[in-house]
Amino acid sequence: MTDPGIDSVPGTSAAPCADGTQRSALLRHVGLDLEPDALELALTHRSYAYEHGGLPTNERLEFLGDSVLGIVITDQLYRDHPDLPEGQLAKLRASIVNMHALAVVGTSLGLGDLLLLGRGEELTGGRSKASIVSDAVEALLGALYLQHGLEPVRAVVLRLFHDLLIAAPRLGAGLDWKTSLQELSASSGTGVPVYMVDESGPDHDKTFTARASVGGEVLGAGTGHTKKQAEQLAAAQAYRAILDGDTASGAVGDGGADPDAADLDAADPVAERRAGAS
Repeated sequence: MTDPGIDSVPGTSAAPCADGTQRSALLRHVGLDLEPDALELALTHRSYAYEHGGLPTNERLEFLGDSVLGIVITDQLYRDHPDLPEGQLAKLRASIVNMHALAVVGTSLGLGDLLLLGRGEELTGGRSKASIVSDAVEALLGALYLQHGLEPVRAVVLRLFHDLLIAAPRLGAGLDWKTSLQELSASSGTGVPVYMVDESGPDHDKTFTARASVGGEVLGAGTGHTKKQAEQLAAAQAYRAILDGDTASGAVGDGGADPDAADLDAADPVAERRAGAS
C-alpha cells in the first residue's frame, strides 16, 4: 500500500512513461524500494500534470526532499569539519546543495529519461534541463523519506553525494565569497560582479548595506557593521542565486533564456575533481 503521506497519481497507468525495467534499475541504483504510485508522483513534472487534467505534481515531494537533503548534508559537514566556522560550513553546503550539483546526481541516476513531461517540455529538451532534473532528485528523496524514514534515506544521500562531499572543501571553503562569486560569474559568462555600498548611522556605529550585481542584475544584498562584511554577505547571496539559476535573466550564461535550460555539465564538481586527479 502506498504511504498515506504521498499523493496518488490517478489515471496515469497509460501515461507515456518509461518501462518497469528502467524504473527498477533506478531503484536498484538508489538502494531502496518505492511504491509504484510514489515513484510515479516523484517523476511527474507540472507540465505533464497540467496537460492531463491537473494531476498532482512532484512539487510537494520536491519541497520535502529539499529539507531532507539539507539536513543530511548539513549534519555530515558539521561532523566532518569540527573546526570550521559557520560561514565556511555554509559555503561547503552551497557547493553541494545547488541546482547544478543535484542535476549531476540526477543524470547519474538516469532520471531525465524517466520523467513524465508535457509535450512542450519534451520539445524543448526538458529531460536534460538542470532545474527539472535537480527538482526530480529532491522529489525522489522526499518520496523515499515518506516510505522509509530519515536514516535509510541518509545512507542513500551520503552514497549518492559522496564525491561531492569529498570535493566540497576545495570547492567551497578555500575562498572568500567575493572571490568565489567572481570565479563563478567568470566561468558562467554572466559578467563581472559590481558592488554598491550605502552607509548609515553615526561614525562610531555605522551600518553598511551592500548590493552585488552581476550582468546588471542585483542578485544579492547584505548588511553589516563593516563594508567588507556587507559585501561578503551580498556576494554569498549572489553566489547561491547563480548556482540555483535564480536570476531574472534565466539560465546561467544564457541571458534571457529559459531558467530551466541551464547546462547539466556546468559546474560539475565531481567531474572537475576527477579531472584534477588525472
